[in-house]
Amino acid sequence: MTAYRELLPIAVKAVERASSVMRGQPPGALTPKGDRDVASELDYQIERDLRAFLHNLTPDIGFLGEEEGVSGSGELQWALHPIDGTANFVRGLPLCGISLGLIHHKQPVLGVIDLPFLDRLYTAARGEGAYANGRSIEVSKTASLSEAIVGIGDYAVGAGAAEKNGLRLALTAQLAHEVLRIRMTGSAALDLAWLAEGRLDAAVTLSNHPWDMTAGVAIAAEAGAVILDGDGTSYTRDSSVTLGTTPALADQLLAHLVRAHATSKGDGGDG
Repeated sequence: MTAYRELLPIAVKAVERASSVMRGQPPGALTPKGDRDVASELDYQIERDLRAFLHNLTPDIGFLGEEEGVSGSGELQWALHPIDGTANFVRGLPLCGISLGLIHHKQPVLGVIDLPFLDRLYTAARGEGAYANGRSIEVSKTASLSEAIVGIGDYAVGAGAAEKNGLRLALTAQLAHEVLRIRMTGSAALDLAWLAEGRLDAAVTLSNHPWDMTAGVAIAAEAGAVILDGDGTSYTRDSSVTLGTTPALADQLLAHLVRAHATSKGDGGDG
């Protein structure tokens, strides 16, 4: 099997194609995807271009895109979010980018994230370390929640949003009493990249879609982050929650997540 590092230049070229398009073209027409959710014309354009580009260079690797699903099959699978942070992109907010990862045996093993309006390119392949603009990066040394900046994923919309947001609100309320600051950027890829670089000390997303998480998880893990499911087990593509954190904060954040679950279900929790 091809070493993951040998596929990294291909992934970088694919993402650079998409980044050039994002920098040079407007979002275009918006397509509703349900309650308060849209995809831009550029989302579809980027995904279709990268699907074809990667199929041409890696025909034995399957592909999963956020907008148009699965094509091809194989032991390996690319996972693409063509524009992570579409709402930000449409409004001209720079917190958005392209996220391309590689999945092997349900594990993220390679990631490339480009934030074109912040001039940051993050890359990683399993066993090779994590990099930002070619410079080696690692997670922060933060060990106390009182010194931690924590990124939390967007609030839910659509079916079941009220129940899902009960957990988000409960967790936010708990963390607000302890952490240095809470941030909500609107991009899971950016949160995980900033965790890898030490800008954030934790990135909590109370959901898990492979196109959202694969690249960021691969990069953050190579930078030394602990990536867990909500029950404390190691992250896989089947996880229900994506909890990325510095090693010293993992147990503390898991405890808060357990209490938030209890609080949101009305049993009061243990704190």
